[in-house]
Amino acid sequence: MTRRHRKNMPTIWLMTDERIGDAALLAAVARLPKGQGGVVFRHYRTPPGARRALFDAVRAIARRRRLVLMIAGDARMAAAWRADGWHGRDGRGRVARPMLHSAPVHDLRERIAAQRVRADLVFLSPLFPTRSHPGARTLGRVRFAALARGAAMPAMALGGVRACHRRMLRGIGAGGWAAIDGLAG
Repeated sequence: MTRRHRKNMPTIWLMTDERIGDAALLAAVARLPKGQGGVVFRHYRTPPGARRALFDAVRAIARRRRLVLMIAGDARMAAAWRADGWHGRDGRGRVARPMLHSAPVHDLRERIAAQRVRADLVFLSPLFPTRSHPGARTLGRVRFAALARGAAMPAMALGGVRACHRRMLRGIGAGGWAAIDGLAG
């Protein structure tokens, strides 16, 4: 992670999801705190052309608001799409400029794997029950705290998290939080 990234690491992240309409998504990106938020653009099931067009619309807002924009994929895709980084389990590929790398983590094995590929941050989930993964086993505060405090990088809380949880999140070792419905719903 470069010094610039470490200094400006967002603590609020919007995770995109196809359940949220395009207009609502763009409005949510525009509401993120200027210079302090980040977006992880996923939209895995969106057809390639529509995915790229929506990414470009999100990127235009992100640049105006000085937000960090990452894309679910690999380092080469992130570089080609002019994102600030990528979200995924893959390690660093050959890219010409420094980029952020985040990884999804749901358990100790995945946290160790994220550390092995030197991810700059992890999205640790699900902390609480969530609409995007109904019925999924949650980490809860105790397991989340154990995983977050043992991480070599900032752990962002994801899964049923809302702004009202901020104080509690600091107490369990979260470096910030991420949401879908908590920011776009």
